[in-house]
Amino acid sequence: MSKKQFKSGFVAIVGRPNVGKSTLMNQVIGQKIAIMSDKPQTTRNKIHGVYTTDDMQIVFLDTPGVHKRQSKLGDFMNQTALNTLNEVEAALFLVDAAEGLGGGDRFIIEQLKKVKTPVFLVINKIDQVAPEQLLPIIDKYRSLHEFAEIVPISAKLGNNVNTLLEQLGKYLPQGPQYYPDDQVTDHPEQFVCAELIREKILQMTREEIPHSIAVTIEDMYTQENGLVNISAVIYVERDSQKGIIIGKQGALLKEVGKRARMDIQNLLGSKTFLELWVKVKKDWRNQDRVLKDLGFHRDA
Repeated sequence: MSKKQFKSGFVAIVGRPNVGKSTLMNQVIGQKIAIMSDKPQTTRNKIHGVYTTDDMQIVFLDTPGVHKRQSKLGDFMNQTALNTLNEVEAALFLVDAAEGLGGGDRFIIEQLKKVKTPVFLVINKIDQVAPEQLLPIIDKYRSLHEFAEIVPISAKLGNNVNTLLEQLGKYLPQGPQYYPDDQVTDHPEQFVCAELIREKILQMTREEIPHSIAVTIEDMYTQENGLVNISAVIYVERDSQKGIIIGKQGALLKEVGKRARMDIQNLLGSKTFLELWVKVKKDWRNQDRVLKDLGFHRDA
């Protein structure tokens, strides 16, 4: 009996900020590899998530939300998202059913028209709209572009996500298994740990702080007793922001560390000692050298 042919490929997830791209990625993979918050521009780099079954492997690229640029970092994020469309077997254009068609969606559709890649229209957050509202939403998007498939889902609840995966499988070519069965991301653990720390800051701060921070892991090693030691630096742009991140008598920074450590321990499966430092790098989002040092490469 001949073995069933294995299929594999790369799939980009594109869409406006805050439509649920990272939520969908985490739902498909079955664990948190992409951070989530209610702040736009949460994702800054392409996050690679790996979904593997007995007969196929899909490598998902969760791209930064395409948005009106406000800095060199914004340029990097937009270019990263759009470049990805030329590297994949299919693209998922994720939209928010509850918010409806917006100017950002129209901008992305114009970019999608330039690529030959099959594009799925994935209408997310269907749990937030009445069923009879769905068809008019679909018609509105379908009038602007010819989509290969249209799949309504709820990434948060998992509704129809399996159907989406089955449909994607039809578009994958025969190919190798790029990653082992148990690997869910190609990013090093340090990257994911830094992102989990950044997520906690996003969740606990307001106004300009979320967009003004970057996190790097300075040191990470495992002791003989299995305890993982991590030293991380949180970069901000101004002294006033440093004070906000640290909080009164260090309270906010301590809470960030406590929450991040719990997620990191779940990720690593090991007890973790986490040490956090806050440093100022003035106007880092507009300095090419600093952006490169922090991992924001144009070819990342």
